Amino acid sequence: MKTTLLYLALILFIAGGCTNSQSTRQQDETIAIVNPVLPGDHPDPTVIKIGDTYWASATSNEWAPLFPIYKSTDLINWELASYAFADLPPWARNNFWAPELAYDEAQNKVYLYYTARDKSTGRLAVAVASASSPEGPYVDHGPLVSQELGSIDAFEVKDDDGKIYLLWKEDGNSKGQPTPMWAQEINPERTALLGDKHQLFTNDSEWEGRLVEGISVFRHNGYYYATYSAGACCEVTCNYKTGVARAKQLLGPWEKYDRNPVLVDNDDWKCAGHGTVVERGGNFYYLYHAYNQAGSVYVGREGVLEKINWTSDGWPVFANNASYDRDAASSDYSDDFTAMTPAWRWRVNQPAEYTTGNEGLSLTTSQANDGIGSLLVQPITSINYEVMAHVAANTTDDQSGASIAMVGGANNRFGAPIAGIGIGVFGKEVRVWRIAKDDVQLLQTLPLTEGAGTVALKMAVSDGHMVDFYWNEGDDKWQAGLQNYDAAPLVPWGMGFRIGLAARGNNKPVTISHFEIKNFDASQTKR
Repeated sequence: MKTTLLYLALILFIAGGCTNSQSTRQQDETIAIVNPVLPGDHPDPTVIKIGDTYWASATSNEWAPLFPIYKSTDLINWELASYAFADLPPWARNNFWAPELAYDEAQNKVYLYYTARDKSTGRLAVAVASASSPEGPYVDHGPLVSQELGSIDAFEVKDDDGKIYLLWKEDGNSKGQPTPMWAQEINPERTALLGDKHQLFTNDSEWEGRLVEGISVFRHNGYYYATYSAGACCEVTCNYKTGVARAKQLLGPWEKYDRNPVLVDNDDWKCAGHGTVVERGGNFYYLYHAYNQAGSVYVGREGVLEKINWTSDGWPVFANNASYDRDAASSDYSDDFTAMTPAWRWRVNQPAEYTTGNEGLSLTTSQANDGIGSLLVQPITSINYEVMAHVAANTTDDQSGASIAMVGGANNRFGAPIAGIGIGVFGKEVRVWRIAKDDVQLLQTLPLTEGAGTVALKMAVSDGHMVDFYWNEGDDKWQAGLQNYDAAPLVPWGMGFRIGLAARGNNKPVTISHFEIKNFDASQTKR
């Protein structure tokens, strides 16, 4: 009898052990990552989890609507749900950077911290907005801190006592100064900072170079852990990297990992950093931005996800093995303009005037954007693609036309003046053009048949910067225009190219009935 009982007990123990092991495996299941998870230019990504749903956003730079809001249930597949701001915050001018989402469970409220340049002072400031849902709409509460050297890259943390702190970087590198990482208590309404600020750490290691920035803090095993970035993020000589630090108390003392940096260049990605850590299934993941080694400057900084591993002495590290896995065609886009989708963006302070309906998009021409005209664009997501649109020729004339366009900058520097190239219908002719601030060039003029109706325009792009121009008059017989145009001088590092529609002229509506983007892997041949 005792033998039987012992046998049964052993069976139950083993079964229980197997059940617990299986539960642990399920809880700690590593997800199959398909990178980039946010294809196209998505600098400084932020992510939070509310219930079973993840919410993310990213830097807008000079493109509105501001701060796209994405949602996902698996951290891999994201849907563009909305934007934080349809209109510009009244106090801000430009440089809309580094959104950071925070969720207050007790209030059931979402807060969005962000950076922008103050109209009145010209300084970079950290501001905050709030919403009852992560999709918005968000109510702006204005700047919280704007130091003389600039304040950027906010992050919210709650300490062991339940006090809420705002963390940010003082932008000293812009003036050749150190870059302290500050923390200061903030009131529960997130409308005012309280007490004194406390320095957490600064750029004092050789590998960090001129700055530390982009802090993200999470709790694990009795520590506050911080990921942060250092080096140069956005120029031709980018050498961005990610380090980690930890502390038992939020206000320190903080110690940096003696084997920093923990995230560096690999075969597929370079200049990786400025992201947010989030938990899923018992593991922590870091959503950060990086340049694809192939797409590089032309696509911009894409959203990449990587799992955090742990050393035996409790430091978060990375395998540095993020690869480029996403099928280029998964980002294809098509639009007949029966309604306006959230994919379209325009330059801040220069919104486009348009209507949509059964006949397509009616876009009002202008001389905005340094003469390029009214713009509706999207970030590119690959270096090999075709963009095509159908234009109603009878809605254009010699002075007012509709084009497909590749939009970048007048030079390669971050924040360069706007510039673009395109092919458009202007009355009785097709024009291939280039506009870079005051330099307006008509590269080619091609005559249309008398009484031409719908004209199809196409730009075929390879390697991110080599462009071929085509057009046809609705018979699917593409006629070649200018070939092998090198657009490389027009891409600004840190932003990448945008593609879409340009309507240049004198306040005349022009009609576009169809638009599409087809992306190709490097091994494929464009049609």
